[in-house]
Amino acid sequence: MSELNITDSIRISSNEFEWHAIRSSGAGGQKVNKTSTCIHLRFDIRASSLPEWLKERLLNANDHRVSHEGVFIIKVQSERTQERNYAAAISRLTEWIQAFTKIQKERRQTKPSRAAKAKRMDQKTHKGKIKQLRGKVDQ
Repeated sequence: MSELNITDSIRISSNEFEWHAIRSSGAGGQKVNKTSTCIHLRFDIRASSLPEWLKERLLNANDHRVSHEGVFIIKVQSERTQERNYAAAISRLTEWIQAFTKIQKERRQTKPSRAAKAKRMDQKTHKGKIKQLRGKVDQ
């Protein structure tokens, strides 16, 4: 049984998600040589071993892949083999969870310094002078 390392402190064991492989060949009964392998990975957020604060953030995420029951579904069909599709689905799952583990700091708004204001005004007036010179034609 392997584990996914989301961060240093957050890990998910491989038995916490299930996946199904689906093989299809063409749409609508077409005779197509190309067969594709699709992976459906299901991750139950509520039944997982994630911390409660992270579960709440994941369940409240505005994401169409999270169902009302709290199941996150990933469908991958971009790669040619099952193993690559499975690896792509796992990496998408870890990236998605990692995005919610970062807690954004609230930054206080700072006013620009007097030197920054002066520099900005100097650059603005310099650009204005250049535009004026370009507009004038010497006769």
